[in-house]
Amino acid sequence: MVEWKKLGDIATLQKTKNKKHLTENAYSITQAGLVPTKSFFKEKTNITSHDTSGYYIVEKDWFVYSPSRIDVGSINYLKDDGPVIVSPIDVVFSVDANICLPSYLLEYFFTYKGKKDLLKRREGVEGMGRRNLPFNAIKSVQIPIPSLSEQQRIVGILDTFTSSISNLKEQLALRRKQYEHYRDELLDLEGKEGVEMKTIGEVCDVITGGEVPENTIKGQQAPTESHPFAVYTNGKDTYGYADTYQVDSDVVCVSSIGANTGAIFYKTGKFTPAIRLKVLIPHYGVNTKFLYYASMKIDFKGRNTGSVPNINANYVKSKSFFLPSLSEQSRIVSFLDTFEASISNLEAQIAAREKQYEYYRNKLLTFE
Repeated sequence: MVEWKKLGDIATLQKTKNKKHLTENAYSITQAGLVPTKSFFKEKTNITSHDTSGYYIVEKDWFVYSPSRIDVGSINYLKDDGPVIVSPIDVVFSVDANICLPSYLLEYFFTYKGKKDLLKRREGVEGMGRRNLPFNAIKSVQIPIPSLSEQQRIVGILDTFTSSISNLKEQLALRRKQYEHYRDELLDLEGKEGVEMKTIGEVCDVITGGEVPENTIKGQQAPTESHPFAVYTNGKDTYGYADTYQVDSDVVCVSSIGANTGAIFYKTGKFTPAIRLKVLIPHYGVNTKFLYYASMKIDFKGRNTGSVPNINANYVKSKSFFLPSLSEQSRIVSFLDTFEASISNLEAQIAAREKQYEYYRNKLLTFE
């Protein structure tokens, strides 16, 4: 049996200030959760202000949510031992654990309905960055309350998914670290036999993507027999066509303007490069995938000719890298491709598991 209760009937607003300086262990509520503030700063400091007397005290199992700013509606509870402190602009409340488990309530707030019910109570001007979510506004949110044993059963099922996802993410972080180590080691070619120092301009054609009119992109939503080339920019394909250079082969692309300047992409053929790309087309004797890996070791961000970062073709051509024999290039590519495939596989597993978790969370917590 499920009973629906207002949040205000099971929750109590907590406004105890840190006047006695009980702790300097500051936490912040973000879309990623309730995390130590020191994780945001290089100095690893716990304190975000010299005077923390106005900060709110948070005990274990108490909830914190952001009532304003970009993170408005972000919510979580303290799973660690308290007390800790949070910014005085945040909202802190506790729940009656004899009625509702904190872990259960959090899972409910993460469901489609829970998120919708919470965020629709925001007050202020939509689109003006002035939306806020006071505690009084969410007290009327209806929460489905089954028995404590049923809450524990639901949380246990969902914990299986979160544990699996965390494990996969740890594997992914380790695999990425291994990949970076071996990539750096394999590309450390200075002084090795048969290795030459080459500039990109010596071994590649560098093509600047042409400007693609907006109306041509909108005019075609899928490839056709006469225009099979996708418009490509910054890692995204948009089907359309334009009277610009069309790339048939696999190439390396460098983002050449804007905040993403210097980003490297490996792109398979049959596309039209947009104006913000420099396209590196290697000559015979250069493995395209090796060029991609070698380009990751090149700093393309050193040029800024104004308020908007940008690089031109001559700047790209001037960059140099170590070029071994084709057979050695192929060996390096084969090794690193194995890591990239493994990383992609783990990313796909995480995405699938997160999708399953979201599905079962909504299924288990929908009582209508």
